[in-house]
Amino acid sequence: MQAFDPDLLRTFLAFAESGSLTNAAAAVGRTPSAVTAQMQRLETMIGEPLLAPSGRGRILTPAGEELVVHARRILEVHRDAWLSLKGASTDGRLALGCTQDFADSNLPDLLRRFGRTHPRVRLDLRVGRSRELTSAYDQGLIEVLIVMREGPTPDELAILREPMLWLSSSDAPPTADSELPIAVLDPPCGFRAAATAALDETGRRYRIAATSPSLSGLRAAVRSGIAVTARTARFLGEGIAVAPQALSLPALPNAEFSLRLKAKADKPASSLATLLAEGLAAGSERW
Repeated sequence: MQAFDPDLLRTFLAFAESGSLTNAAAAVGRTPSAVTAQMQRLETMIGEPLLAPSGRGRILTPAGEELVVHARRILEVHRDAWLSLKGASTDGRLALGCTQDFADSNLPDLLRRFGRTHPRVRLDLRVGRSRELTSAYDQGLIEVLIVMREGPTPDELAILREPMLWLSSSDAPPTADSELPIAVLDPPCGFRAAATAALDETGRRYRIAATSPSLSGLRAAVRSGIAVTARTARFLGEGIAVAPQALSLPALPNAEFSLRLKAKADKPASSLATLLAEGLAAGSERW
């Protein structure tokens, strides 16, 4: 029986989560031809096609869909084993800063895995707004940072892209009046800027019906039904749904988040950053 090469599985998942060989090549840092060769090696090992032609691109076959489940499990075990052997005797502390978007979604599962493999490392978790967290990072108070992206930086380990959505109360969304009520965070806020820019560009009249310095306040305003807001699918939850099409809201751009690792970071920080880069990227594709 042949063993699966983790590198082949990573490339395969990059295709499954991005939907194209070109995107997969960019994700794993290889050429499209090299990615194609890796997929052919996997198919030879398994004895069945994993990809099938579909228009100008390719899609997963039933065998490919099944391999996705196994590949995620194999790589998770592989990653946990590597982290455990590297981190079991490591102690110290590290500071992680992230926005509420991630703290409320798949970050806890990733931190749980890090805690299992680095039981002696103390984690200082800071959850807040991007501007304040970036300031703390620049002051050396945070080693691993996840915030809304403002531009490329030399210490950027990964870029997480997720579609922005118009969200409203699932029980009592605003009606299609001539003036759209919106709820936004206090400036500066990338979501606020994107929402108002999209409305301005399409000539849609709106008014700011609610503001808040925190996501908990924004969530309360949206759930009440007094306004819609622009966030990613991570903001969905009890009482909040995608805004109805009847509101005829303009398209929004992707939200970009940056994962940054402090220069000369120690091994626990580097291990956590690597785990987050892989885990959050996979989560972003599903969101």
